Order: sequence, then structure tokens, then C-alpha cells
Amino acid sequence: MPAVTLYHNPRCSKSRATLSLLQENGIEPDIRRYLDEPLTEAEIRALLKKLNISAIEMMRTKEAEFKELGLSKESSDDALISAMVSTPKLIERPIAETETAAAIGRPPENVLELLA
Repeated sequence: MPAVTLYHNPRCSKSRATLSLLQENGIEPDIRRYLDEPLTEAEIRALLKKLNISAIEMMRTKEAEFKELGLSKESSDDALISAMVSTPKLIERPIAETETAAAIGRPPENVLELLA
């Protein structure tokens, strides 16, 4: 089984469900509480590459902070990544990552593709 890091918010039901699903499948992930230990720009860029998505697809666009920061779906990836670094609440959750791939756990079953 691959080593898995889970970018986790324990207050989020999807994040808790994803953690349970991983554990039910024999995976005890390294947990990173990204709100307490924010990701760096380099870490976000690496995750985006593994997820194979644009920055906007990794953002919680309905959070008040998204609008407060003057962001939109047309904002540049650099602006969006900078916002995720400064305001980690904007990062979609949860994200499970292995050495070679990553998946957003919405729905939680999405992370099972990492275990194949």
C-alpha cells in the first residue's frame, strides 16, 4: 500500500469520512491539519500537478474570504495560489496524496483510486 498524506480538517464531515474510508481500507495516513500548518506555494503547486487540475478547481469559491480577497473564477493561477497560501480555508478539502498522485475527497470515494 502506498504511503498517504491526508490534508485534513477535522471539523469537516467529508474530511472525517475520507479519513474513515482510508482507515477501513487498511491505510493509516499521515494527517496534516492544513489550517494549523498551512501549505507553502511549492506544496500547492505540487498538489495541483498531481491532481492535474487548475488552481480554481482546488478552491472553495463559496467561502466569504474568496470574495473578500477580490478573487473570481477568472483570477490568475498565481493569484489563486497566493490566496490559498495566505488563507488556507480556501483550499478544497480533503485532499489525499501519495508520492505520485493525489485526489480530492469529494466524494470521499475519490481517494480510493490512489489505493489501486
